[in-house]
Amino acid sequence: MENSKTWTPSYTEKFRSILVFGPPGAGKGTLSKFLSTAGNHFHLSSGDIFRGLDPESPIGKLYHTYASKGHLVPDEVTVQIWKHYVEGLIATNRYFPSKQFLLLDGIPRTVSQAEIFDQFIEVVHVIVLEMPNIEELIKRMRKRALIEKRHDDAEDSVIKTRMQVYEKETLGLLSHYPASKISRFNADQKPLDVLKDVLVKLSYLLSHPEQK
Repeated sequence: MENSKTWTPSYTEKFRSILVFGPPGAGKGTLSKFLSTAGNHFHLSSGDIFRGLDPESPIGKLYHTYASKGHLVPDEVTVQIWKHYVEGLIATNRYFPSKQFLLLDGIPRTVSQAEIFDQFIEVVHVIVLEMPNIEELIKRMRKRALIEKRHDDAEDSVIKTRMQVYEKETLGLLSHYPASKISRFNADQKPLDVLKDVLVKLSYLLSHPEQK
């Protein structure tokens, strides 16, 4: 317990965050990277965190047990990993919460997660990427699996399970947030066109991340 105290950030306010939602393959990561680079925000992807876990560690084994079947990691484990990671970013001067938005890509994923994360984040806005063309999503994920060697994207059965999980659980949590904070965008476009739409609507917000 004494060692864990050294990781506790001095920043005591909630992390001002923009959530990026969308089905697998909709372009959440691509959009978030654009916004983080152009606006000096910090993009934090749940997928990148989880895939970086040591598969031989206890928590890594637990994660891969779920991910290999396309299922979600339990909420308690998700929050534990996320919190530890963010505290590490602050401690190593990679993320400055009073000056940057935290662009959360893939977190939270369920209503119960959202309720837990309310303790740690202030949701400033929610970006929803919509893409009803399932076949195009599957094609994108197959391509991504080949390029990035992401084995969780390679099998159609796993892809379809992830789609079903998103539809049944993730979309439902949007009701947890005020409609006034939610903006929807057509993701069935080229990435730069999606980025253009987001900037046209949210450029002022994205340019003012400072804590009030």
